[in-house]
Amino acid sequence: MRALFAVLILTLAPAGAFAQSDGPKPVPPVLRSEPGARPDADRADPGKPRLGQPDSGKSDQGKPDQSKAADGKAPLKSAEVDAGKRLDALFEALKAAPTKDSAKAIADRIDVAILPSNSDTADLLMSRAALATEAKEFDLAIQLLDGVIAVAPDHLEAWNKRATIFYLKQDFSDSLADLRQVVAREPRHYGAWAGIALICKDIGDDKRALEAARRALAIYPQLDQMKDMEKELAIKVEGRPI
Repeated sequence: MRALFAVLILTLAPAGAFAQSDGPKPVPPVLRSEPGARPDADRADPGKPRLGQPDSGKSDQGKPDQSKAADGKAPLKSAEVDAGKRLDALFEALKAAPTKDSAKAIADRIDVAILPSNSDTADLLMSRAALATEAKEFDLAIQLLDGVIAVAPDHLEAWNKRATIFYLKQDFSDSLADLRQVVAREPRHYGAWAGIALICKDIGDDKRALEAARRALAIYPQLDQMKDMEKELAIKVEGRPI
């Protein structure tokens, strides 16, 4: 969530402002009926989760493989369980944070907790993609991020950064598809929900934009940019309260 995508990137990320075009807006892409649904046909998905695939469940001696859980998936390591619990606690703290400053401090800790890829190859490709993006070599950055997703399909920041680059290229459909991949893997990724809200607003789907903005605020209530968008869209979609 280090880049809060589009509407937030001006204040929270170093990549700079998004270029806007005076040309016509694209036809709104078809959105899934559920906010967290995975895209299935928006683009070829090199990052389909491959974690925990079941094997035969038998060892070489014909005995059940005790390294597998009952459902055939590899059990989580204690470090992964602890990291998951810490992340859960941080999100709870973010939701309850009483001030903007305290919320921002917690959000920064979430960034650190959610960023690792657990892959040296992915980390190297991510660093090269960042340099390519800084140089505005967007096609190269996308190719590098494709590589990250191939080796680490659940690396949220790779999906999020590729979505950002697609947005910079005004490829709103692919950007939205990647953001859907983020929230399918981590429904509490407020930065991705903020990005979905912005894109839906840009393409004229105010109802979906309002839903996404509210999802972001439910996770990060102190997020001022989404507060402003939610107020504006609520009037457009639901009308002024009597």
